[in-house]
Amino acid sequence: MLFANQDKRTVNLGLQGGGAHGAFTWGVLDYLLEDGRIHFDGISGTSAGAMNAVILSHGLMQDGRNGARDALASFWSAVAATLPFEMATVGAKGQSIALAPGLKALLQFTRHLSPEQFNPFDINPLRDILLDQVDFARLRKHSPVKLFIAAANARSGKVRIFRETDIEVKAVLASACLPTLHHTVEIDGQPYWDGGYAANPAVFPLFEECAARDILLILLTQREREDIPRTSEAIKERAGELAFNATFLQEMRGFASLQKQAGSAWLRLGQLERRIARTRFHIIEPHDDMSLLRPDTKLAVSQEFFAMLRDLGRMQAQAWMAWNFSCVGKRSSVDLAELFY
Repeated sequence: MLFANQDKRTVNLGLQGGGAHGAFTWGVLDYLLEDGRIHFDGISGTSAGAMNAVILSHGLMQDGRNGARDALASFWSAVAATLPFEMATVGAKGQSIALAPGLKALLQFTRHLSPEQFNPFDINPLRDILLDQVDFARLRKHSPVKLFIAAANARSGKVRIFRETDIEVKAVLASACLPTLHHTVEIDGQPYWDGGYAANPAVFPLFEECAARDILLILLTQREREDIPRTSEAIKERAGELAFNATFLQEMRGFASLQKQAGSAWLRLGQLERRIARTRFHIIEPHDDMSLLRPDTKLAVSQEFFAMLRDLGRMQAQAWMAWNFSCVGKRSSVDLAELFY
């Protein structure tokens, strides 16, 4: 769907983590690539967002937009094929998602056994998929975009940002390392867990190190939930969601505060004030249907489930482009103070 004489604009992408729900981000990216009017300068990703970021960059390096679309489709298809059975079944029109008994049993194991106990040989299909589909040595030298992959240091809790020049498979796996499911990933003698504990995603590198002044955040978690959790299980699930989004909300509140101060200044002479005043933010929210998904479906591995999420992502991206593309390069399409302050 390339537009004739199209108006091309460049953004930085922030890709949130969320396990299997990252297939929604695949759909958003697929539509943006097909549309052709949005170009990418830097991409920051955490967990599933890191996977999408690396696969997108590698595909662009291999064969431009079509290569990126093919790479993303191949990646999610390979993830769905890692198990001999579907880990989730999708009801009519995606109105219900049922987890397979095998997945429910695995979740029970994780409550009582460590990854070293139930997976002593550190079997990780994602490692094999990434090594098969990504030429990391070439990507480190020729990435067409700036990459920022976040992982959390399990000792200090600090975020580590892996850039395109030092991207390796371990860095991507570290960003997606849920410590209850995966072996801790060690890099340079340091232990790393899922980047969601420290940045989901990290926005500051896009602000500090990229030339593009537009930042487009693709979220996987609803900013607000209408229902109040009542059961013990629902409370635990919501608490987990809040923990994974706490650093992101804090970072966005910081940006909102800085923009408010920059806007009220009589003279924007400081470098920080000028830069923050020129930064424009945009957000693609999760599709409304995703609010019906239980948090544990983030672990579901299913071709049908992925396809449903991809289609929701494409629809959401199409709607966002129709309403907000004219803002890119000119003004923010969201009010950070209203959303996060």
